[in-house]
Amino acid sequence: MSRGAIVNRGNDGSGGTRSTANNSAAKSCNKSKALTYLLWLVGGVCGLHHFYLGRDLQGVLWWCTFGGYFGFGWLRDAFYIGEYVADANKDEKYMKKVDYMVRVYEKPPFSTVRFTGMVVVAYLFSTVVSLAIPEDNVAGLSWQWLHAFTPLAAALGVWAVGNIGHETGSLKWPLICAYLVPIVGNPLKTFIFNTWGYDIDESTSFAVMILATAWAFDHSEKRWRPKNQKTPGTLKRIFVISMCCLLYLALWSSYLYFNAKVTDDDGDEVPFHEALGHFFSSPWWLDVKQSFIDVWLFAQEHGWMETWRQIVSLSDPSGEQNAFKVLELRSGATQTEIKNQCRALAVKYHPDKAKDDATKNEVQNRFFEVQQACELLLNSRAKRRRRNKQFNDEI
Repeated sequence: MSRGAIVNRGNDGSGGTRSTANNSAAKSCNKSKALTYLLWLVGGVCGLHHFYLGRDLQGVLWWCTFGGYFGFGWLRDAFYIGEYVADANKDEKYMKKVDYMVRVYEKPPFSTVRFTGMVVVAYLFSTVVSLAIPEDNVAGLSWQWLHAFTPLAAALGVWAVGNIGHETGSLKWPLICAYLVPIVGNPLKTFIFNTWGYDIDESTSFAVMILATAWAFDHSEKRWRPKNQKTPGTLKRIFVISMCCLLYLALWSSYLYFNAKVTDDDGDEVPFHEALGHFFSSPWWLDVKQSFIDVWLFAQEHGWMETWRQIVSLSDPSGEQNAFKVLELRSGATQTEIKNQCRALAVKYHPDKAKDDATKNEVQNRFFEVQQACELLLNSRAKRRRRNKQFNDEI
């Protein structure tokens, strides 16, 4: 392409005057890079920094995929936050760079990262929809017909990733391709099996559908986002973000309630919602719940500082409480009692006392435990004296 052609394309409205038109908007934007990094650090896996910068679609995707597919996108953002902030603030230097890309390329160039993101998110969305559909009849009705929405979910995943940043595109061809591949593919699979005896499984067909959908968007729909696109109001943004998040949560909730199973010790499958109900009525959970209630009541009476002191004490950071337990002594035992017990247990659990090899390892391990406990308590004698004196004074 000649230099003159580049200049002409910029002057015909495709991006050449973008930075000039955005100069006034730049004055009204003042997103902080420091605050963006802080939001990235504390809530980046939920897309908090993207919501702050007005990149709502990317924020929703980060929220759905826990930081861009379990943190990969979140880590990558650390190197691009400067560009994101410059874009949000309509920085003149950054916008000139964007204008240059628009003039040079008629459509956005192929990006391996973006294409991979399309495939990954499309796979996730279509899988979640498929998992959410009840396997058994509900209210006497079969809901298997809802699998017809699985290709739609794949197309939406591709579209969502394709509309991040300065690139955009419609849902038309990805949606057509998502439904066309199964329609053509099912008879084709039958023909291949009947002719060559090769059976194409469902996972392969699923992968082909997603790859074809992503290719359709990248090849036929992808284009530069129009300049001076109107930004939706705050209330509309909150509403749309909330609806997207609620829909995603509803799909996972449907899966957990209708289809998720938990395997018990006997190998039997128990529905997840039943197992969850049994968990909250289990003795273990009731004990844990009562412990939290006791901590709360103690804090209300004695204050949170005293509560924290008690928690630290009960956690046995020095290991003395466990040492007293190993030696079978009370926590306020005297130094004489400790020495006598150490001698008695050292004789009782001496490895030479073992009658056979079967009990020798057990006796030897017990002997080492006693030795460690004695060493710990004898070395902390002065500290324990002060604590016991304080305890007796309080009494």
